[in-house]
Amino acid sequence: MSAPHLTSILVANRGEIACRVMRTAKELGLTTVAVHSAADRDARHCREADLCVDLGGSKAADSYLKIDKIIAAAKASGAQAIHPGYGFLSENAGFARAIEAAGLIFLGPPASAIEAMGSKSAAKALMERAGVPLVPGYHGEDQDLETFRVAAERIGYPVLLKATAGGGGKGMKVVENVTQLAEALASAQREALSSFGDARMLVEKYVLKPRHVEIQVFADQHGNCLYLNERDCSIQRRHQKVVEEAPAPGLNAAQRQAMGESAVRAAQAIGYVGAGTVEFLLDARGDFFFMEMNTRLQVEHPVTEAITGLDLVAWQIRVARGEPLPITQAEVPLRGHAIEVRLYAEDPGNDFLPQTGRLRVYRESTAGTGRRIDSGVSEGDEVSPFYDPMLGKLIAWGEDREQARLRLLAMLNEFAIGGLKTNLSFLRRIIAHPAFAAAELDTDFIPRYQEQLLPPPQALPPAFWSAAGEAFRQSLTPHVRDDDPDSPWATSSGLRCGLPAQTLLALESNGERQVVTLTTPSTAMRHEQLIVEEDGVQRRHLALRREDTLYFYWEGELHTVTRFDPVLAVGSGHDSQGGLSAPMNGSVVRILVVPGQAVAAGTALVVLEAMKMEHSLRAPHDGVVKSLFCQEGEMVNEGSVLVALE
Repeated sequence: MSAPHLTSILVANRGEIACRVMRTAKELGLTTVAVHSAADRDARHCREADLCVDLGGSKAADSYLKIDKIIAAAKASGAQAIHPGYGFLSENAGFARAIEAAGLIFLGPPASAIEAMGSKSAAKALMERAGVPLVPGYHGEDQDLETFRVAAERIGYPVLLKATAGGGGKGMKVVENVTQLAEALASAQREALSSFGDARMLVEKYVLKPRHVEIQVFADQHGNCLYLNERDCSIQRRHQKVVEEAPAPGLNAAQRQAMGESAVRAAQAIGYVGAGTVEFLLDARGDFFFMEMNTRLQVEHPVTEAITGLDLVAWQIRVARGEPLPITQAEVPLRGHAIEVRLYAEDPGNDFLPQTGRLRVYRESTAGTGRRIDSGVSEGDEVSPFYDPMLGKLIAWGEDREQARLRLLAMLNEFAIGGLKTNLSFLRRIIAHPAFAAAELDTDFIPRYQEQLLPPPQALPPAFWSAAGEAFRQSLTPHVRDDDPDSPWATSSGLRCGLPAQTLLALESNGERQVVTLTTPSTAMRHEQLIVEEDGVQRRHLALRREDTLYFYWEGELHTVTRFDPVLAVGSGHDSQGGLSAPMNGSVVRILVVPGQAVAAGTALVVLEAMKMEHSLRAPHDGVVKSLFCQEGEMVNEGSVLVALE
């Protein structure tokens, strides 16, 4: 078989996966082509590509999901192959066929394989015929509410509703009892239709305390297929993976072989080619149940690369050229341990609502042995409301699991993001938690330890205000001799900047206000760090000034510190009118109430869609709907009043 001519690759995606694919493509000497929406014109994946093509539009439906526009972009740029990344069109059989029909190479599996596994219902039926154990459920074509009610009663609550055509937690709802079924089914169907263009659902038994273990498979065009060990993805929130690691802690060689061989049989049964992942639920007894097969590269593929030393994107390109797999099953490496976390722009303190805005500060961890960062943003970039809020991934490798865990914890401690809220501290608490250190993993990990992982905010201590005040004062004046710590000009003082030896600063951080009294400083600011010495021990605090705001790192958190006018603040409190405001930028999907309607606290009033997920906004208290200030289909900004309540 002659290898196809391949010198240029178009990546039909955005964010960190687009940057990651282009990195390998460039290492192989290939020209890289990026596509972008109107909202992503200045995005990092565009800056790193050799060529860019504008798809227009801002929403995914008008850009990254437009098959004809992407193929036209490949033709216009001279790309011979298209890599789909993950999400968007990566598991769309029609996309694969259109690429082939255009005479281009699809860096993914055959369309027939995507179809066979693209529907969760069809995939489960296929696995059932192949003798792979399944979780009890209903995977039929009948989609009315009564059918799901009967099926759920037969299976037994709690049950899990899942979109047959999707993944990544979209269109997925846990239903505890029959009273929740109708609303959950309708919401899941809307999410599935919005994300995948297909509202069909399946329902299955919600297995308690399961582990999520998946097998990475890879097949070539010559009939060879092997498995590249496994990953444990049990740490999840709302069915979306948060932490992934390889190999799975506690999995023995016999279990690995049994699951791996089952995954290979599944791939071979559908004529699979390329990278794929077969996902299983693993119970405490060691029994495993097929969940689904993802016919694409996974978000968590870097942990597999870390323990095998292989580049899976390079393998995808070589397999597409017709090359055989370079190793056999017996030669697959398994070295050390790797852990990955997903970094999101979201507010853990407010039910993980997606965040939008500009990254005023973005400092990644330093490079080093066993450290890897796959990111899709840089400082100054805008996080828009149109796409998934993932900023990137941090991956640590070690000779054993504890070394990998400690390396990852150090990376999280070095990372700094300011300008919008992220899950950075939440991730840090997970990796530092004793239960995680002990590898006590299952999909209920986060709910079980929620109080420790999401502690209520604490008042900032006096030591913070003193240090932050000093950092703020010193940030007001440029440092003439930052390179010489012994120079008298290496530190700021009230006298040097024309202020009296005693200075008052009115500061605000985390909703708290404090008037700080500062005297001649005993601290120094060097290289954007405040150095505080206490009892002979020096501690360094990152302090970054951006316009009128100081971003100050204190005990694992990057705090936003600003000045306020205490005179204007007196008596400026305002009476808030009863109502409901948009907690984020998004699109109004449904309005569930009408003016004059009486509602109880907790009643769903408006359904808002942001970053491909639906969020039900509920009444904060009992009341009567006075007015509506939004309409279905409208884009609204964070803070916009949507409903007035009396």
